[in-house]
Amino acid sequence: MKHELMTREPETYLESLEKEFNNFIKDRLMPSHSLNKLFAWRPAIEVKQNDKEYTVKVQLPGVKKDNIIVELDNDNLMTITAEAHEEHEEDEQRKHNERYHTSEFRYGKYQRSISFDNPVKIEEADADYKNGVLTICVPKKNQQPSESKRLKIK
Repeated sequence: MKHELMTREPETYLESLEKEFNNFIKDRLMPSHSLNKLFAWRPAIEVKQNDKEYTVKVQLPGVKKDNIIVELDNDNLMTITAEAHEEHEEDEQRKHNERYHTSEFRYGKYQRSISFDNPVKIEEADADYKNGVLTICVPKKNQQPSESKRLKIK
């Protein structure tokens, strides 16, 4: 295949160190329940392809189906927008003087764009959301390999 998608490791060594450092700072210097709104939420994705289609999986735990938008355009670009909302039980918590001790849940808006290296059939794309995983199948357009052409010089 002429164009292959890049295979990536789930986390590189430096990204892992950066995450650990950020978690250390967050845990020591700031109240944990307010931090989740300040830092970027970046769920994991997986992109596969075969001769006929691309399959994109996005981990979106705790996100309601109605809070997910998937848009495809004719430039072979797909944009996924999702939002996870914090459950509010403030009145009940105030009655019992409850407050967060620890919260590592992610809340907020998320947007990610994925470009495909081959033209896709946006009208035949399909999405399914089950158990916190969004799966999107995007069929490829049939492309005939272009033959080279020798130009006659005038």
